Amino acid sequence: MCSPIVGIETHRHSARSEPVSPGRRAFLKSGALLAAGAAISVAGQSPAIARPRKPRRTMDLTHRLVKTFPSFLGPQAVFDTVLTDFDAAGFFSKEWRLAEHIGTHVDSPGHFDEGNRLVDDLTPDDLMAPIVVIDIQSKAMDNPNAMVEPEDLIAFERGHGRIPSGALVCMDSGWSEKVGDGDEFRGGAGFPDLSFPGFSIEATEWLVAKRDPVGVGVDTMSLDPGNSMTFDVHFGFLGTGRYGVENLTNLDRIPPRGAVGFVGPIPWEDGSGAPARVFAEW
Repeated sequence: MCSPIVGIETHRHSARSEPVSPGRRAFLKSGALLAAGAAISVAGQSPAIARPRKPRRTMDLTHRLVKTFPSFLGPQAVFDTVLTDFDAAGFFSKEWRLAEHIGTHVDSPGHFDEGNRLVDDLTPDDLMAPIVVIDIQSKAMDNPNAMVEPEDLIAFERGHGRIPSGALVCMDSGWSEKVGDGDEFRGGAGFPDLSFPGFSIEATEWLVAKRDPVGVGVDTMSLDPGNSMTFDVHFGFLGTGRYGVENLTNLDRIPPRGAVGFVGPIPWEDGSGAPARVFAEW
């Protein structure tokens, strides 16, 4: 094997020992230009027509999980213990105890339907989806147990176009602004004393039959309205193999249609649900 230095010197000597004629020099130059043009063509860009990529916007749809976050049953569902601190161990760590269904979180299909998929069965294809926002804030101001109805979905499509297949369809009732006051956010002290907006079973049946969503989301603590005693959406919608996202926020800060949702629940083993980080990008 020749050393790299020897190889380089041999190449240089060979290049010097064969003078390049003016005609050949012009030919090589034209070939180099053709090769450069082909490379640009393959890349799909030309310096004359290249345009900067339009900046994307991202919105966090997740509530910060605090120890006093309102729970379905009343306060308090989140507890923490300091395990190590800097003085004693040189580093900081904590242990948390919380319910699966607290804060911004996912309800798996198996939450109300025995044998159906659990949170660790959900796939990236399930959890990355077009996101649409159905605004029922005006209804919720008049009725704390207002629901997304089929007519709200039809009205949405008249104004914004067809709900795409495989979408995460979210309700914006304006309720997330109440999260700082547990009793106000629950609409009562705890189950069964609750009042807040949700989806009607008729609306979710309309979606399943006509638009095939991956899931539905709400800015309240339940897919069903707070005064529900039968949890029709939990049984009926989750039972179709789709999931729900509860306690979303900032839905009024993303476009009604055109964003992509990214839902990231903890895929812990055999979980009926899990806290999640949820983003929208458009």
